[in-house]
Amino acid sequence: MTNDATLQTNSAHVPAGPLPTKTEVAVVEHDTLKYHLLGPSLTKAGQDAVDQQKVSEIIYNASKGSKFFNNEEYKDKNLTHKIDKILARKRQLERIDLTSDLRRADEYIAELELSRDLSQTVVHVDCDAFYAAVEELDHPELRHVPMAVGKGVLTTCNYHARKYGCRSGMAGFVAMKLCPQLICLPLNFEKYTKKAQEVREVLAQYDPRFQSASMDEAYLNITQYCTDHEMTPDDAVSQLRAQVFEKAKITVSAGVAANARIAKIASNRNKPNGQFRVASDRATILAFMRDLPTRKVNGVGRVFERELDAIGVKSCGDLYAQRAFLCKLFGEKAFRFLMQVHLGLGHTSVRPAEEYERKSVGTESTFRDMSGKEELRAKLRWIAEELEKDLARTQHKGRTLVLKIKLHTYEVLTRQVIPPKAVSTADDLYTYALPMFQKLERERGPGMKLRLMGLRCTHLVSTKKEDVDFFGLKRPILASTNTSTTPTESDAHGHEWQVWPEDEFETAAREEREQEFNQVEQLSQEHERNHQTTKSNNSNDDSSQTIDQTSTRSQQKASEEADRRLRRETQTDIPAYPKKEDRGSDAKPSPTAQNSDIWHCPICSRPQAASDRAFNEHVDYCLSRGTIREAVEREGTLNEESEKELDEGAENGSAGAEKGTGFSWFGAGEKMGSTGRGKGKARGKRKGEGAGVGDEGRRKKLFFG
Repeated sequence: MTNDATLQTNSAHVPAGPLPTKTEVAVVEHDTLKYHLLGPSLTKAGQDAVDQQKVSEIIYNASKGSKFFNNEEYKDKNLTHKIDKILARKRQLERIDLTSDLRRADEYIAELELSRDLSQTVVHVDCDAFYAAVEELDHPELRHVPMAVGKGVLTTCNYHARKYGCRSGMAGFVAMKLCPQLICLPLNFEKYTKKAQEVREVLAQYDPRFQSASMDEAYLNITQYCTDHEMTPDDAVSQLRAQVFEKAKITVSAGVAANARIAKIASNRNKPNGQFRVASDRATILAFMRDLPTRKVNGVGRVFERELDAIGVKSCGDLYAQRAFLCKLFGEKAFRFLMQVHLGLGHTSVRPAEEYERKSVGTESTFRDMSGKEELRAKLRWIAEELEKDLARTQHKGRTLVLKIKLHTYEVLTRQVIPPKAVSTADDLYTYALPMFQKLERERGPGMKLRLMGLRCTHLVSTKKEDVDFFGLKRPILASTNTSTTPTESDAHGHEWQVWPEDEFETAAREEREQEFNQVEQLSQEHERNHQTTKSNNSNDDSSQTIDQTSTRSQQKASEEADRRLRRETQTDIPAYPKKEDRGSDAKPSPTAQNSDIWHCPICSRPQAASDRAFNEHVDYCLSRGTIREAVEREGTLNEESEKELDEGAENGSAGAEKGTGFSWFGAGEKMGSTGRGKGKARGKRKGEGAGVGDEGRRKKLFFG
């Protein structure tokens, strides 16, 4: 089911033929911006017959002049400039011999073919317009009219509304221009959670180890179920869908295939209330992927789609002809990801989300605009207590604490600090978060208004007894001797799981959608403020304005609270997405992404990142630490003045860490403060000492791996 409207729009991305004139360039930029404004939900089911060019015109005109529009225009111009560089690089490559690159690509494709596993049956189950379907159970009269959930920003809409171009992630006022009769309901997260649990109870009967991808979708491996019950995959999935409808009274669609990637794509083919199976044979899989637009692949967002389109890749079948250029243009990881996409390869193993290794634990809270000093501190304390519960539940402590706030203007600010020890208690979390928050208050001045606050612990230390070394850190996993093409990782039970580059690109696409949602929310708020200003100027009656503002705030609060709880419930830490600039280079993976790239300090034996500079500085510090301790012991107790100055230096060092430029450290019997950029240096060096921690130009930075 190819979206012809989408392909037609894509064709205008890069003009062909002779060099374009300034007017033609302006037209192309105009078209690319309109396409960009369509948002990340363009591939949602139910929109194949929608005139996307008409939708883009409405979005363009409705948002023009707003901060959102200016930001999108800026990003679109930057992307166009980046694509120009990609095309220039490709023209250079076309003039040189790429025989070796072509041979290497073919060798990799051959290796991938050897890893193809057609023995498993993976199912992707996706609830149809989940929030809207749940609301329709309580409001049957809305089943046959356009309706959506969410007012400031739509979180979902039924299939009647999708026929008009409405979709999730769209600003409410834009949706009303597309469909004036659209009915919007506020979110009710508690209701959706209960309904999702009913669906999961059915899924567990077919695969107890199913993986929740979000509240309304999941992956299952039904290979064993089909064998035990002597059923075909089609019959088993039909039975599953019928059981879900019988129990939860909502419909689900499903994709059935040999791996998770194809199952995900297939689940969108016969929506709503349908299923689609891609036969588990190589020829069928290659034919299925050949004409599939790249945007239909999970992990290819708007930006990557335009970059690929620029070099002539519109469908997955086009990737093969460009295989010699991909690594040079987009980097090694992107090359591997795209070759797997071309061949239709993906995960065949499915496991619960909680078995993924966590990279962080955090909690956030959204609330009405709040500016009271005591109120904000009480909120910070409450968040610290909630995070303590989450850390206890996941059995972790954090070596880095991150504070996140969102101002009433929707500007998001983050600060981080590295405490002297791994933290997990509410008292410690609050103690180290408060100085960061106070600094933000001073920077923003009195009357700082917030609508979101959150705390997150990263660089986690497991509190479980197994697989923990003397220092409380997880023991590094030795390099595997497995030479299989498909990389693997091991969980706490020793089971091996497949690791694919697709995880990183899917994370990127998810982050792109979240960022887009936040920006559209800001657009909606900006439109609401302008509307209220006009309304106030034209009328002296402010009562209706107050009602509208309260309703909008309540809906936004419910929306973000739902997102917060969902993230806490289904948070998985799949490997981090490579930065976009990394896709254009052959940058090596980060040391933290590979357990084998760890060097142990010969002094303290603690694992350090495999970086010459960082490792040497850490060793220098460990060597100098003993000298400092001996000097302190010889001096006995510090005088009152020196102690006071040291405390001030440590406090300033902690403040520097809030910006990520430094951090504080307090060892047994010594106090130090240091920053990476010369701010907040520790004072109190006694006269006559040859070296002092904090001496500008000579002090040692403190590294803890």
